Amino acid sequence: MTTIAFIGLGNMGGPMAINLQKAGHAVRAFDLSKEAVAKVVAEGATAAFSAQDAVQGAKVVVTMLPASQHVEALFLGKDGAPGLLASIAPGTLVIDSSTIAAATSQKVAKAADAAGIDFIDAPVSGGTGGAIAGTLTFMVGGTTAQLERAQPYLEKMGANIFHAGAVGAGQTAKICNNMLLGILMVGTSEAIALGVANGLDPKVLSEIMRRSSGGNWALEKYNPFPGVHENAPASKGYAGGFGTDLMLKDLGLAQDNAIATKASTPLGGMARAIYAAHSIAGHGGEDFSSVIKMLQKP
Repeated sequence: MTTIAFIGLGNMGGPMAINLQKAGHAVRAFDLSKEAVAKVVAEGATAAFSAQDAVQGAKVVVTMLPASQHVEALFLGKDGAPGLLASIAPGTLVIDSSTIAAATSQKVAKAADAAGIDFIDAPVSGGTGGAIAGTLTFMVGGTTAQLERAQPYLEKMGANIFHAGAVGAGQTAKICNNMLLGILMVGTSEAIALGVANGLDPKVLSEIMRRSSGGNWALEKYNPFPGVHENAPASKGYAGGFGTDLMLKDLGLAQDNAIATKASTPLGGMARAIYAAHSIAGHGGEDFSSVIKMLQKP
């Protein structure tokens, strides 16, 4: 049994923390939301009063935060306040599963290394369903030795673990994946909306495309049309899942990276513009598959 501090217990982090607790580890959980902490405590974890309290006695620290600024402020501090690295014991393993800029991961990793702390970036894919089932895909940036050290813990939360390269490489792989996912969801939504506008049954059309050359992950597991997949967010009022604003953030990270590397990503830029308009229209808190609303006839 290992004492693990888990910071960030949202739709993804909460189930991940619960899976570590169920695997026999002692999880010390912290989140700004008391309700989120209560859900994890109900599964046997211990509530921490702060991030600093959570890491006391922890051999492993896992974080799942919304954006780059949150990760940097947590670990490195802000406005003169010390960062969490000052409270983490040397020799501790830090696994950051947030989706952030690769440069931020590299900056935090450099500071962690100077403090004798192992830091890896390990963003995930698989959605809330994968987080609950423990079948996430981890994209890891760090040394081989650090990955080997993290493997026993990652295996309790995921089914696929990839070593993308040095620190920051996991984040780069993640933004490539999510850029494709954003593009894919817009295209899938367009196709279904077109079919429905012509009187086709969305379930029948989705099955035809799923078994044809247009088949993809959204048609397989995450259909954007209500009622096609019983457990998809679309069938639950687009609640839960992966928020539109989070997809917009990830598409922004991809575009920032593309600009920095002079890579051409025209469809990624178009997808970002579409999700930005969808968010401005008031759908930022809904699952990203709700983008189909922009494409349907009134």
